[in-house]
Amino acid sequence: MKTAIITGASSGLGRELVRQIEDVFPDIESYWLIARRADRLEDLARSLTGRTVACLALDLCDPMSFVTLREKLSAEQPEISLLVNCAGCGVLGRLGETDTAAQTRVVDLNIRALTAVTNMALPYMAEGSRILNVSSIASFCPNPRMTVYSASKAYVSAFTIGLGEELRRRRITATAVCPGPMDTEFLPLAGITGHSSTFEFLPYCDQVKVAGGALRAAKAGRTVYTPKLFYKFYRLLAKALPSTLLVRFVKT
Repeated sequence: MKTAIITGASSGLGRELVRQIEDVFPDIESYWLIARRADRLEDLARSLTGRTVACLALDLCDPMSFVTLREKLSAEQPEISLLVNCAGCGVLGRLGETDTAAQTRVVDLNIRALTAVTNMALPYMAEGSRILNVSSIASFCPNPRMTVYSASKAYVSAFTIGLGEELRRRRITATAVCPGPMDTEFLPLAGITGHSSTFEFLPYCDQVKVAGGALRAAKAGRTVYTPKLFYKFYRLLAKALPSTLLVRFVKT
């Protein structure tokens, strides 16, 4: 039975990705949903009729979550056809003026957890499998006041590109989706809502369209998917200009 594993599945883009998997990957019959909030996972599971669903209420910042996941993988030996690393967080604020635990949680979730889950899942992935990692436009250039977040997403994008090349011989693809801001829980939880004029200026992405576009990009084997023409242009601009210059104009 082909299986999809989705982290960060309880809300926002992760939840929308789960809802649309069937449209793009109809042959996937089993979903493993990973997030902290069991009640939200169970609500989502009830809406996925005709699919076998496992709800794993795990905090991926807790190292014991990896033990739990590794044991389940070993016990069930799933055929993982799609891995979606969507779990992530951010915090608005200057280093030295923000809570240390909040900043290191960004590193733990966006980098450490994504790396660990991918490493554990890969032995169960065969030719034709897909990996979809949720990055951000913040990966294109460092963002002051979100320095740790943008650095973590730069890792996600670089990790995805390198991983895709590693897996070429196994015919497994890796795709990074780099959306702009979306109207999800991320903004208030990161302390951005009402505290950043830049986010009020930027065009917002529709999470429904981003999810569909990202899944189709993964199925097509694309390495990077950036929604909206505005952000495609920004990506090209970030490649053309030195980051030491551009960083002065992308303050959050």
